[in-house]
Amino acid sequence: MRDLPAPFSERMKRLLGNEFDAFIDSFSEPPVRGIRINTLKITKERFTALCPWRTEQAETLEEGLVLLDEAEHIGLHPYHAAGLFYVQEPSAMSVIAAADVAPGMRVLDLCAAPGGKSGGLAARLNGEGLLVSNEIVKKRAVQLARNLERLGVVNSIVSCAHPDAIAGALGGYFDRVIVDAPCSGEGMFRKDETAIDEWSPEHIAACAVRQSAILDSAANCVIQGGKLIYSTCTFSEEENERTVEAFIKRHPEFELEFAHRLYPHRLKGEGHFVARLVKRGDPASPAIAPAKSKPCAKRCTKSEEVLALEFLEPVFGFQAVEAVRGKLMTMNGRAYYLPFAAPDAALSLPIVSLGVEVGEFAGNRFKPSHSLFMAAHSFKSKFALELGLNSPELAAYLRGETVICPDIAQMKGYCPVTIDGFPIGFAKIVDGVAKNHLPKGLTVNRIC
Repeated sequence: MRDLPAPFSERMKRLLGNEFDAFIDSFSEPPVRGIRINTLKITKERFTALCPWRTEQAETLEEGLVLLDEAEHIGLHPYHAAGLFYVQEPSAMSVIAAADVAPGMRVLDLCAAPGGKSGGLAARLNGEGLLVSNEIVKKRAVQLARNLERLGVVNSIVSCAHPDAIAGALGGYFDRVIVDAPCSGEGMFRKDETAIDEWSPEHIAACAVRQSAILDSAANCVIQGGKLIYSTCTFSEEENERTVEAFIKRHPEFELEFAHRLYPHRLKGEGHFVARLVKRGDPASPAIAPAKSKPCAKRCTKSEEVLALEFLEPVFGFQAVEAVRGKLMTMNGRAYYLPFAAPDAALSLPIVSLGVEVGEFAGNRFKPSHSLFMAAHSFKSKFALELGLNSPELAAYLRGETVICPDIAQMKGYCPVTIDGFPIGFAKIVDGVAKNHLPKGLTVNRIC
């Protein structure tokens, strides 16, 4: 690894004292990698039984594991395509634990891309309540939505809005607001040397200004009795303790519950800062202001709902139809399943993704979506095309090719394609041939 900037080393020596040498020595070690088990789809016990890599328990999160193997191209493994895990640096998982999320809560992840923390928060919600995951950059918001889709999250809205817009639309609405703020990235030095090139005292000062502005917007989103979680992957006091102290001076209604630092010489991870603040006051029902613009989604018409339900019944059965009935909305010609109550103010934001995309209306036809089948942990299908983990049929499917299997001669119609019982996509079976419906952007030419 390249030499660290001298001003950075001087700062850290003042901060760490006799721990400084151990901190510097940690930079000669390889970066630590981890995975977070997606408990929306699989239990920790079953995942550890299936896991092809050596791991140990992460210190930061119960469902987190530290990878002990190199695990090259881990993102190409079929279990990753199935959404059974998310590759996440172990110290970053501490934010999920600090959020203390429970099913039924209303949660806002204000700077959410690429989606690791949102996925962990969604797993803690376990399909109940509402998660709004926001990313101001549209391209990153699209990637965020794709990651939540892979993880099978059903109760989320992915928005692409300025924090001020969310504060204006949903003031005092959320039980938890998470701000994993853009920062100078000192905790990235070990795994990304470009962070060293970008480091400067001026960059730190600019980040602190931006972080303060985001926190001011976030403060308006927290309900009385709710909590605000602030985190960075940097070590500078200006972006961490001083930013929190200045925030409390501007917002005396907030009280600091705790703040802690994670260092790479103290645990297996790259380093993080996490603070949790509570908004004083007795918990109260949120008072949502009327939407300032027309909601982007609307309830399905009766004929649209009938068309969607007529597709769902032969694939997923009557129980799924009854679960979905009355909870379908349309946006841009597509049907979405919303198992949560969303105020019009939330639906008036710039929306990238909404609940579960069930499919697309095409005249009198209904075309199902990949998202529907990735959420099949909620909707159990009548039958599935199970492919072996190391089979040529699985490799062909992930390349986007048609699959021919002798044992599907009696199957007909749409069904999920699964590995070890977990969906990785879907196909339409016609005359013993499985026509591939894996989105082109998800195909891979090799698997790990």
